[in-house]
Amino acid sequence: MAVDVKYETKARATGGRDGTAETLSGSFNVKLATPKELGGSGGEGNNPEELFAAGYAACFIGAMKFVGGQEKIAIPADASITSTVGIGPRSEGGFGLAVALEISLPGLERAVAEDLVAKAHQVCPYSNATRNNIDVKLTVV
Repeated sequence: MAVDVKYETKARATGGRDGTAETLSGSFNVKLATPKELGGSGGEGNNPEELFAAGYAACFIGAMKFVGGQEKIAIPADASITSTVGIGPRSEGGFGLAVALEISLPGLERAVAEDLVAKAHQVCPYSNATRNNIDVKLTVV
C-alpha cells in the first residue's frame, strides 16, 4: 500500500536497549535502559516500549480529533489515553507486543465515544501499522 508521505523524521539509536536515542533534528534525546523484567538493570532511562506507548497514545488522540472534526464532534480538552504496552516471548518464537488503550473522553456519551474510538482506530497510523500484527485492546473508560 502506497503512502503519500507529508512528513518524515529521522532518529538514531546507539547501544540498543542500554544506549541512547535521538532525533537527528536534535529536538529529542533519551537515555535507554533495559527493564529488570527483561534481564536489564532497570536503571534510569526509558525503553522502546515506553516510547511506543507514549507515541501510540498521542497519535490516537490525534486520530480522534481528525474523526471528530469530520463528524462535528468536539473532543474534550481533557481527553486522555493511558497506553499499556507489554512485551514477551511469542508462542511462534521471537518476541511480540500487546497493547491496551484506555480512552477517557469526559463529557461524551458512551455510545458516541465508543463510535468515535472505533473510527479513530481505522485512521490512526499506529493502529494501521499494528493491525493483524499486535493485539490492541480498546477500552472507553
